[in-house]
Amino acid sequence: MARVVGFIEAPAIGLDLPLDVRGTAFQQRVWRALRDIPAGSTASYSEIARRIGSPKSTRAVAQACASNLLAVAIPCHRVVRNDGDLSGYRWGVERKRALLEREAQA
Repeated sequence: MARVVGFIEAPAIGLDLPLDVRGTAFQQRVWRALRDIPAGSTASYSEIARRIGSPKSTRAVAQACASNLLAVAIPCHRVVRNDGDLSGYRWGVERKRALLEREAQA
């Protein structure tokens, strides 16, 4: 538990814990790609689609982000629109903004 709290306080340290993540094969690919986005950085939905080898699956990437139940551990808050604006987030755009701001300060 201390490692999780430490990660929330200082996201740059990373979270090297095994996660029991259940989802489709596509969701798993998206979620792995999200874990590769460094703290303090963002990627667009279309960029994630390209990274996983499915460049036409931008909407499916967004749906996989929306299906993520492990906030922060699988950092869907780091995914933004192509223009850099924040868009939907399962736990609210204000929380997404706060997480990104915290990571930018670290």
